[in-house]
Amino acid sequence: MFTIDVAAVPPAYIRPIDAELRGSIAEVSYSVYNYIDESRRLVTNQDISTEEVGRETVRGEAITKKCIVYLPAGYDQDDPETRYNVLYLLHGVGGNRFEWLNGGGQVGGNYVICNILDNLIANGEIDPVIVVFPEGRSAHNWTDTSFNAAGTNLLGFYYFDYELRYDLIPFIESTYNTYADISDISPEGIERNRKHRAIAGLSMGGMQALNLAVGGYRCDSSIYTGTPGAWGNWLDTTVLAPGMEDLFAYVGAFSQAPTSSDGKTLGASIASSSRGLDLLYVTCGDADGVAFRSGYAPSIDGLAEAAGDKLRHFYQVVMAGGGHDFKVWNNGAYNFVRLAFGKLDGLSLPQTVEVNI
Repeated sequence: MFTIDVAAVPPAYIRPIDAELRGSIAEVSYSVYNYIDESRRLVTNQDISTEEVGRETVRGEAITKKCIVYLPAGYDQDDPETRYNVLYLLHGVGGNRFEWLNGGGQVGGNYVICNILDNLIANGEIDPVIVVFPEGRSAHNWTDTSFNAAGTNLLGFYYFDYELRYDLIPFIESTYNTYADISDISPEGIERNRKHRAIAGLSMGGMQALNLAVGGYRCDSSIYTGTPGAWGNWLDTTVLAPGMEDLFAYVGAFSQAPTSSDGKTLGASIASSSRGLDLLYVTCGDADGVAFRSGYAPSIDGLAEAAGDKLRHFYQVVMAGGGHDFKVWNNGAYNFVRLAFGKLDGLSLPQTVEVNI
């Protein structure tokens, strides 16, 4: 039991640990029944209204998607008595399931993000955790990584919550030995399960963590909304997403994209939820020309006041000289997972923290 200080990633944690203490990664496939089709409709196997999603909903065939899963050292599929927390790490607008791995690079023949996780676990700072690196485009053409404001691939970013809720989380929790069990929909089960899930993302994935997990606006091309939008990128707001506070107690946004909703909107969503958030961690570099003034700053402005006591711990972390890059994002993942799943039993964290690194 110890106090967590938000800080830069220790240099030793960038390097690999002894081989027997390293986790493993695997690419896995799963079926998706909730996605945007070629006609910009939401294909779904759920009873979801067109008013909620802001577009037509239809039944359709499942598509197959892939994700990367990090399993901590010692994970044994045949040991169901040992359970694990799960962190979902989302990629950016031009990335895919490999971005957290390849973008952060390798040191000592191992991915940096895996080195950080391995070191945190081996040194007893966090409980062993499963990490899922999804494909964030919930669309029929999810492999298209281009930026095309009118493309269904880009629209899919703003509807990832349905895939997450109804396809990916059920797949992960039925496949791996996790504490959380989404099939338990009792009030006690929901409250228990959300304490064992965390979600965070970089850039566009940071937007998803805010707009979809916390509850902000979906976006679509200005061609289809008929109004220009506020960012000059041919994207415009449509309808509010309902949020996923029932699934996640911990949310992180690293250098969130400009289409992230404003702080008052996000705070109001937290305040209106029955459970609120245990942790919201947002970070950005002050030299980030993409996100600092147009994504990070607006999304935290007024958030704490609007959320009230429904937001228990709120971290706003600025990295001096940090750009739109993995120095900031790896630091965000390092601190966020320590705060979400660190061994903090019995400690009271500050409610609102502003940190410069």
